[in-house]
Amino acid sequence: MRTGTAHLPLHTGRAPRWLFERMVRLAREIVRLLVEEHGPGEVLRRLSDPFWFQALGCVLGFDWHSSGVTTTVCGAVKEALGDAGPDLGLFVAGGKGRASRRTPAEIEAACERVGLEADGLVRASRLSAKVDSAAVQDGHQIYHHAFFFTRDGRWCVVQQGMRTETRTARRYHWLGEAMASFTVEPHAAVCAETESPTLNLVARESEPAQAASVALAREPGVVLDAVARATDLTLPRRHPVSLADVNPRYLRKILLETYERAPQDFEALLGVPGVGAKTLRALALAGELVYGTRASTRDPARFSFAHGGKDRTPFPVDRETYDRTIEILRQAVDRSRVDRSDKVRALRRLARFGLSR
Repeated sequence: MRTGTAHLPLHTGRAPRWLFERMVRLAREIVRLLVEEHGPGEVLRRLSDPFWFQALGCVLGFDWHSSGVTTTVCGAVKEALGDAGPDLGLFVAGGKGRASRRTPAEIEAACERVGLEADGLVRASRLSAKVDSAAVQDGHQIYHHAFFFTRDGRWCVVQQGMRTETRTARRYHWLGEAMASFTVEPHAAVCAETESPTLNLVARESEPAQAASVALAREPGVVLDAVARATDLTLPRRHPVSLADVNPRYLRKILLETYERAPQDFEALLGVPGVGAKTLRALALAGELVYGTRASTRDPARFSFAHGGKDRTPFPVDRETYDRTIEILRQAVDRSRVDRSDKVRALRRLARFGLSR
């Protein structure tokens, strides 16, 4: 399920090297401590929480609200787990821009190292990206995709899209646990300040539109005829489906592909190479014209400083305090591995006693 979405202002620039190196070291110790206390699955659950992820960015010293927190935090965690990942049972693939396109190969390489089947993880990576880039059309184009997974096959995704005309970014969090469906309400909650004009093909009320799209994907002539007839229609302003950017020649090529593959359901249709936002819009519109199955336009969308921020907000990063934090966490993890002391167990018993009073 997708656990949440964060809306952020779109910022340029990058973290200075001296700060990023510290972010990597601190991220490594935080993840080590989480794995030691709760196991690698808990790291996935926390990364998939948009509020916890944002707080992690603040603790690491990055901007508290800019789009850069997504790419920089994911990059720091990925670098932190480069060597430590196999020991912790945690792996990261993907990233920003061209790095996102290397996600399947990186998943396969990591799985080969630990003897894990990669096909299901690669499929989860591709489908989560396809849903947020094509099946939920909220105006934000995906440009960052980070895939986190464990040695036992659990996974989460942190990906981000940008909308240049409004200079906003939207971050999408996914968690593979208890995933019922990629195509029907995969979002448990989506947090955003404003709604976007949206074509939401994974809303429950879009299930008839999904079925119509699958049927029409096997009937190219019907779709092309419907699209041609629709060019003279004046659609209401509230309706997000537009024909302005549908290229009939390209659409014909894609529909021949879907005809030959004959997808059996909407998830299979999403998996057809080349089926993207424009194809799905055309199928949704044709489905409304042919079958009367209107797609949903409901937008699925519905925080602590420790070291400062790279832009000196709310205060400059204190390098001495930052380095001391890394060292304290490192020592704590090392001590806990050597001796799961009675002191820790006593504190837990005391905490339980306090809660029971």
